[in-house]
Amino acid sequence: MKHAAQTEFGAFAERATDAPQDNAPAIDRREVMDLALVDASVQSAIEAVLAPGRRTIAFLNAHCANVMARCPDYGDALRRADMVLPDGIGVELAARMRGQGLAANLNGTDFVPALLRAARERGMSVFLFGGTPGTAERAAQRLCSDLPGLRIAGTRDGFAGAAHEHEAIAAINASGADILLVAMGVPRQDLWLARNAQRLVPRIHLGVGALLDFLAGNVRRAPEPLRRARCEWVWRLAMEPRRMAGRYLIGNATFLARAAMNALRRTDPVSLRKRLLDVTLAGLAALALAPVLLLVALAIRLDSRGPALYRQTRVGKDGKPFEVLKFRSMYMDAEERRAALLAQSDRAGICFKARNDPRVTRVGRLLRRSSVDELPQIFNVLRGEMSLVGPRPALPQEVAAYPAHAHGRLRVKPGITGLWQVSGRADISFDKMIDMDLAYGASRSTLLDLMLIFLTFRTVLSGRGAY
Repeated sequence: MKHAAQTEFGAFAERATDAPQDNAPAIDRREVMDLALVDASVQSAIEAVLAPGRRTIAFLNAHCANVMARCPDYGDALRRADMVLPDGIGVELAARMRGQGLAANLNGTDFVPALLRAARERGMSVFLFGGTPGTAERAAQRLCSDLPGLRIAGTRDGFAGAAHEHEAIAAINASGADILLVAMGVPRQDLWLARNAQRLVPRIHLGVGALLDFLAGNVRRAPEPLRRARCEWVWRLAMEPRRMAGRYLIGNATFLARAAMNALRRTDPVSLRKRLLDVTLAGLAALALAPVLLLVALAIRLDSRGPALYRQTRVGKDGKPFEVLKFRSMYMDAEERRAALLAQSDRAGICFKARNDPRVTRVGRLLRRSSVDELPQIFNVLRGEMSLVGPRPALPQEVAAYPAHAHGRLRVKPGITGLWQVSGRADISFDKMIDMDLAYGASRSTLLDLMLIFLTFRTVLSGRGAY
């Protein structure tokens, strides 16, 4: 095919390909299956990948982890990569087994096109290497169509074009590309990159699996609604039942069993018992309360405009933000009106609480009085973002105003109930609440959690401090 105008590559050919590799820029990581995975939003990950410096990028999904278990060299190649990006719901579930999820699912078929869009804006070029004969060329045509102005420096297939390694590397280096996409499947592509990274002129290398097949139309992608719902595996299973049954059903089950064993080995006994208690009681509560949850959702929708559930960003363990779930008890413009009501707070300190808050709906007052508005947080517990017992999750602006000692409450996973809730809730001052949370963090145990859960029922029935 005829490619877009290429950068003159004479200067690139003169670069020393054995230059030392730069460290990746600072970015949060989370350990999953003994690998430090990038824990960042799509945009933050893109900025980190494209930042100055040389780096190799890999992806980890359930299939990759299963291959890694039987191929130690592949595991070593992933550990040598500068960034390993989480790809798929299986990896996210494995992260939740360790206590918290990941900021984003950075699956290659969505992440790499977004990365190339940003690269185009910076005038960077890309070389496509891999796939069956003709696949890289068709993928390049698709990218030129989807991303007008993206510079394709060259293409090469992953069969005959990869048979002679020296020739393949010479062609890639001569192209003057800034980014190299290697799509030869796992573990081959990552072993190839680990072996040749220092010989390559492109400063950014990504092992992208089946991406070129998707772009070339060799594999049909799931409809957008299924992708948004993270159910693309259902579509692929329907399209290729024989091959996908082993990879998606058996493969994911095997991976999650291995991830669970890994999490158990690395979890201290107190945290493990606490997590088992959380999952057991929250799971039973979700089943038993399902009719109640549906009726409450209906009452909210009939009472005022807006969705039944309210999602709000809160700060979790170690300062990690997450979306807490609640039944909506306020009108839709509540956040916009908050600043005007701060002076009316009935609680001393940072945390705002007003007994006669005009933003609360009629149904909302009943939900707050009975604490039913907090029930959806059992799903935050099941997702590993919260615990049944712990400090209440704070708003980001509240945490920003914390005195130094108050940050100690962030060392513990936030909870639905705790010492503060059974001791008076909103009637307790901010300073006293912090003291209680710090005391709980220092003395938490399964017996204490069971006692606090029991006392919570008494507190809810009395309605003390709830408004």
